[in-house]
Amino acid sequence: MHVPHGARRPGATRVTLLTEGTYPHSHGGVSVWCDQLVQGMPDLDFDVIAVTGTGREPVVWDLPAQVGEVRSVPMWGAPPEGRTPRGRALARLAAAYEEFLTALLDPRAESGFAPALYALARAAADGTLSPFLRGDRAIALLTSVWNRPGLAVREARPTVHDALTATALLEHALRPLAAPPPRTGVAHAVSGGVAVLPGLAALDRHGVPLLLTEHGVYLRERYLGYRTAPYRWPVKAVILGFFRLLAEESYRRAALITPGNRYNRLWEEEGGADPGSIRTVYNGVDPAAFPPAGPEPGTLTLSWAGRVDPIKDLETLIRAFARVREQLPDSRLRLFGGTPRGGEAYRERCEALAAELGHADAVTFEGRVDDIKDAYAAGNVVMLSSISEGFPFTLIEAMSCGRATVSTDVGGVREAVGDTGLVVPPRDPEAMAAAALELLGDPARRRAMGEAARLRVIEQFTLRQTIDTFRSIYLELPTLQRPSEPVAAPAAPLPTPAPAPAPAGTVAG
Repeated sequence: MHVPHGARRPGATRVTLLTEGTYPHSHGGVSVWCDQLVQGMPDLDFDVIAVTGTGREPVVWDLPAQVGEVRSVPMWGAPPEGRTPRGRALARLAAAYEEFLTALLDPRAESGFAPALYALARAAADGTLSPFLRGDRAIALLTSVWNRPGLAVREARPTVHDALTATALLEHALRPLAAPPPRTGVAHAVSGGVAVLPGLAALDRHGVPLLLTEHGVYLRERYLGYRTAPYRWPVKAVILGFFRLLAEESYRRAALITPGNRYNRLWEEEGGADPGSIRTVYNGVDPAAFPPAGPEPGTLTLSWAGRVDPIKDLETLIRAFARVREQLPDSRLRLFGGTPRGGEAYRERCEALAAELGHADAVTFEGRVDDIKDAYAAGNVVMLSSISEGFPFTLIEAMSCGRATVSTDVGGVREAVGDTGLVVPPRDPEAMAAAALELLGDPARRRAMGEAARLRVIEQFTLRQTIDTFRSIYLELPTLQRPSEPVAAPAAPLPTPAPAPAPAGTVAG
């Protein structure tokens, strides 16, 4: 879906934001960050290529005039229009796809990934890739490749059902290649993974410089998500192989990589990124927009803000609260934030857990709040329980509001908090409960931590610093651009998950 918006201005620097599941169709930390950049640079022009679910998602942000157009690329809606190739075109595409699959499954052939990916991108541009991947030839090629002697995945005895599932997942994952890539300016991918695909195509076809910002480590989150996904190992080997090699290619080809924290930088260097092409840029908030929250609630309360999603690990937070309530029976846990479409089952699971532990009366899911500051003010202590984060907005916003925090040790959390809050291991309800009890029992310490947290934000994590840094990057990036020819040499590989026993699985709906 293509949505025209503001008029193009001659001579203005143009930035195309490449997003997935975020701005401008969804709320959340990354969407807030995108909106900050766009609103903060009225002198630059922006377009958006947004990878979405069905393509029917509404635009939920007020777009300023400098946003020229928004193009939605649906992953799970109707497939891209096109036709099945024939003759020599079919033979070329089949050969490229076979090379692509071989790279995903055979460590000795990984250097073929990049050339094959760009060949698939050209097929997507002329409308033949998706029809090809929905045909029998693609299924047969995968069945042939992963049954070759010597490949580890062969030991799991892949089935035709596995081939159908893996091919369907690849067809959906590669759909962003069909989006018309930007021809000028800068392509700025605000996450890794499939959002980068139009940027890689723009670089290969038009020499448009690619800027990559990772708030969380996309590949790590795919590993976490697919660990419990309902697919057999052969399917996971194909899909995780794709995400791993795509991450390496993205790191290798980006003119500049701007992780939101030093933790992400380590993954990017392991993935083959040139350390000289990495520049850490922290998220920022406007301290005036997040002033001190004022008096604490009279009832001892833990508050949390974010989207209701498994990666936020609310189950650990609820289990920790149950331990808190054993010592403070009148305490409360208030959870603020929306539930994304498709996440209803997870919220229901969390509500059921609170009821099972006997605390349904004290755990409240309060949905989206009109003013997020109210969520931070609602707690004596603000909690963050995620198993993966970049440099979380909710944390630095709560710090700016002068609240003490308890957070899990993931991503850039320690870099954000310093010594102004308590940091505990992820997935550890006992440690989280102990930290929460420590702060709930010491009002003076909470107050001192909150004051120090706000000062830390003012000194290090302001929105003005973030916007000024990215404006400079947008203006200088063309001078940093690398050659547009694909690089075939393999980079140092990112971690590959060890083969697991092949569980029974079904095609996801």
